Amino acid sequence: MNSDQSAQKASFKSSVKIQTLRNISSNWFGLGVSLAVTFFLSPFILHRLGDDAFGLWVLVFSITGYYGLFDLGIRSSVIKYVAKYAATGEYPMLTSLINTSLFSYGVVAAVLLLITGFGAWQIDSIFHIAPAFLHTARWLFLMVGTSLALSFPVSVFSGVLQGLQQYHWLNLIQVASNLLRALLIVLALNRGGGLLTVAMITVSLPFLVSCVYILIVHHLIPVSFRIQYVDRRVFRQLINYGFVTFMIIVAEKLRFQSDTMVIGIFLSAASITYFAIGAKLVDYANNVVDAMADTFLPMSSHFDSTNDWDRMRKLFISGNRACALVIFPICATLIILGRSIIEAWVGPKYLSSYAILVLLIVPRTIYRAQGASTRILFGMARHKSLAIAVVAEGVVNLFLSILLIRRFGIIGDAVGTAIPLLCTSLIFLPYYLCRLLRVRFCEFINQSYAVPVALCVPLVALMLLMRHLFYAHNYFQLLVQLLAGGIVYATGLLWYFFTHEPLGLKLRARFGGYVEQGLDA
Repeated sequence: MNSDQSAQKASFKSSVKIQTLRNISSNWFGLGVSLAVTFFLSPFILHRLGDDAFGLWVLVFSITGYYGLFDLGIRSSVIKYVAKYAATGEYPMLTSLINTSLFSYGVVAAVLLLITGFGAWQIDSIFHIAPAFLHTARWLFLMVGTSLALSFPVSVFSGVLQGLQQYHWLNLIQVASNLLRALLIVLALNRGGGLLTVAMITVSLPFLVSCVYILIVHHLIPVSFRIQYVDRRVFRQLINYGFVTFMIIVAEKLRFQSDTMVIGIFLSAASITYFAIGAKLVDYANNVVDAMADTFLPMSSHFDSTNDWDRMRKLFISGNRACALVIFPICATLIILGRSIIEAWVGPKYLSSYAILVLLIVPRTIYRAQGASTRILFGMARHKSLAIAVVAEGVVNLFLSILLIRRFGIIGDAVGTAIPLLCTSLIFLPYYLCRLLRVRFCEFINQSYAVPVALCVPLVALMLLMRHLFYAHNYFQLLVQLLAGGIVYATGLLWYFFTHEPLGLKLRARFGGYVEQGLDA
């Protein structure tokens, strides 16, 4: 390899790292604002609307969440092929891809509008809806379902921006939307607005956001919108890649969104509220990891296309270690301070949700600590085995949840979710990736998780001590405990970064050089 090629390769590595760090930072900023808004807005909505109305809100969004099954994996295909065609400059193919996706999603939207109309009329025959809320339930389902149906065509443009790796635009606009939504909901509820008013605000803003995405895409790439650009061959290409993704989407609904449906059928809307509080905290933790792990997909796709297996193995180990460094301390904090967090967040009335939190956070943490593994499978287009595994897990999840909820209530539902997820996380995923990438299992466990576990030990010890000294009943007391734990963990993390990571060692050496120059001067 000559010097020019070496320089180009080094430049590429540097640009990939910078782009990855920029995307992760942008995703975390957007997610941080979103979580903060949701975290503080949820108890406000809950206490203003009451258990039944809030449970109905969660139920309707959970039901309509199954509309995601109609994605058919097209969105993941859009992201993949937009990145490919933009990189190669094949703009005619890019135009055909976008137009074909819009047309396909337009057909999906028409079908979902029919389903929404029927579902709104029949909702009381399936779920336990209090008579006082029947009229509201029908209108709520109609509003949310219509919004989600129409969101399919316009979601193409957010997928295009992801394929172009324009995460900063996606997150900046989403931050503005989240802040505006929170402001409008607070004003509406303070002025006597109800559940339908909150729903109208929630479903309207995404369309404004999508309009902005359309303008940005039109500015970034030369795309025309005409029916003659719809291509059957492109559609087959989208479906061929997206079918396996579709199987995983089905499994995701069974694994993580069937609980609300099961509770709504066998118990009540109010019971959904108690389950949702614990589950929502778990979702917040998972979202933090996903915002980082999503950036590993295009990296693994590049390594696969160049047959760079050494860097793929490094991504497998270092990527999962990064996921564990994020999710392990969050998991420990939620287990140790979970009761205090729930009490400060929504009040002592909902402390029974802590059991749901613990039952869900442990298996979800083990799964999310392997966030790089699932993205590598997508990047290599080897996610068929993952699809089969998670579909089987989802079916078992649904069966166990129905079986156990009859005897143990919402606790039984949580146990039915946790058991199959643990099997996937502890058995299938690590062993399959290690065999696929030819990495010894013990080596993977040691290099990926030894450091995150070790760094969490001081954090756990300090939080247990502080909880023993005083129980946090409000945000101020909770903040004291969280800050103390965060400082301890951050100190250990920085020590590890500057003493073991190549980038940290390079920064430390550079800083040391500046110090020496200053002293010599």
